[in-house]
Amino acid sequence: MTTVNETLGQYSELFMLLAALTYTVAFLAFALDLVRSRKMPAQALEPARELVPATAGADGDGSVQWSHRTLPQGNSSTGGTAKDTMGYRPLRRTAARIGVALGVVGLVVHAAGVISRGIAAGRMPWGNMYEFTTTGALLVMAVFLGALVVRDLRFLGTFITGLVLVMLMAGAIAFPTPVAQLIPALQSYWLIIHVSVAVLAAAIFTITFALSVLQLAKSRQEKDEKLRLGGLLRLVPDAASLEQLAYRMNAIGFILWTFTLMAGAIWAEAAWGRYWGWDTKEVWTFVIWVVYAGYLHARATRGWDGTRAAWLSITGYLCVIFNFVVVNVYFSGLHSYSGIS
Repeated sequence: MTTVNETLGQYSELFMLLAALTYTVAFLAFALDLVRSRKMPAQALEPARELVPATAGADGDGSVQWSHRTLPQGNSSTGGTAKDTMGYRPLRRTAARIGVALGVVGLVVHAAGVISRGIAAGRMPWGNMYEFTTTGALLVMAVFLGALVVRDLRFLGTFITGLVLVMLMAGAIAFPTPVAQLIPALQSYWLIIHVSVAVLAAAIFTITFALSVLQLAKSRQEKDEKLRLGGLLRLVPDAASLEQLAYRMNAIGFILWTFTLMAGAIWAEAAWGRYWGWDTKEVWTFVIWVVYAGYLHARATRGWDGTRAAWLSITGYLCVIFNFVVVNVYFSGLHSYSGIS
């Protein structure tokens, strides 16, 4: 049996604390970026435009007619404003850049905490709710920062860092668990396959939850001229663009959750001799699958777009939270291994 390294476990908790402090400063930087956007001139938030020749000799005198063309919004090393295409613009946003830099630093420290926890226990650090929460928070931040490579999603910075901080605080305060060996039911290679994909899917659903909430806020803002001109959402793309991105990411998350459901059934057969037993955890994993399947079906075939799609996406994520917190803590069953005493 592998010996637990309690000293390294304490270092892991210190790394988590340092990561939380770094994320806090990043949260403030992203919030400052939103506040400063209220003072930006409207022209700075519009897509770049240039004059291009339109129809030559339209008037029969050989003259050239000119028109404006919106420039493509590709990546820019100088940073910029997220518009409908969510591409980078050459608009300097120092606070946002600081937020991203601190997010990267926090992610590195956070990863050190998760890895050291695993080394201390001599296993993958996914054996209880504290470890699920801290690993989930790590993946949420990793998905967010990874998406910044191709899209300017810095308008999500305040929301995402805030959610990550809530997850880290929940792990430290609500689910504190000392480093220990796994219970027999979890001592399987399926822990790596099943849980890792489930946590990644939940991280993607966290991002789409943030997008859907912002979509509702942006939709409200677009209907109110006063809010549209002076609100904190001036850097946020329009509601339709947010919905489209949330739909695409939910599709990816749904594929991963489908694999989670299938892998869980295979693991259950190996551990307990049956693929499905209507355990509370199994039921709610299936409920989540049904909600997101309904969302994708309604969005793709029934025309459920706009606020209805946003609310379905939010409902799916609330089911994920219920499955993780309420089912794990308050329902007994074969999956009762939260680690909370």
